[in-house]
Amino acid sequence: MSEKQSLETTPQSRALVPVRPVPRPVFTPRVDILENADEFVLLADLPGVRPEGMDVRFEKGELTLVGNCAPRSFGTRALAEEYGVGDFHRVFSLGDDIDGDRITAQLAQGVLTLRLPKREAAKPKRIPVQGA
Repeated sequence: MSEKQSLETTPQSRALVPVRPVPRPVFTPRVDILENADEFVLLADLPGVRPEGMDVRFEKGELTLVGNCAPRSFGTRALAEEYGVGDFHRVFSLGDDIDGDRITAQLAQGVLTLRLPKREAAKPKRIPVQGA
C-alpha cells in the first residue's frame, strides 16, 4: 500500500496528503501528521538542516518542503551511513479545510513543525441539546 493510499483511509486524513515523489532528491524526510480540533500538525525529521537551508511554500493547494542537508565530516572514514544528507523535496496536497494564510513553520532541534490551522467551517461544532 502506498503512502498516499494509507493516509486516505478516512475523510479527516484527506485534508493533508503526500503527493507524487519528486525525482532526484537524495533523501526523503520522514513525517508525522497529527490532527486535533483546531489544526493539523506536520512534524518532519530534518537533522542537520538549518532554517536558511529550508524553503517551505504553499501554492495552489500544495505544501512544498525543499531543502538541503550538508554531509557531516569528522575527518574519518565512515563505516555506516544511515543519516540522510543532500537535497530533499516533499509535496503535500492540502484540502479545503486548511487556512493557508495562517500556516506557520518552526525548525528546532532537527524537527520542522508546521502548524496548519483549520478553517472555522471545518472545525467540529457542539450543538446544545435543550429539554422540552
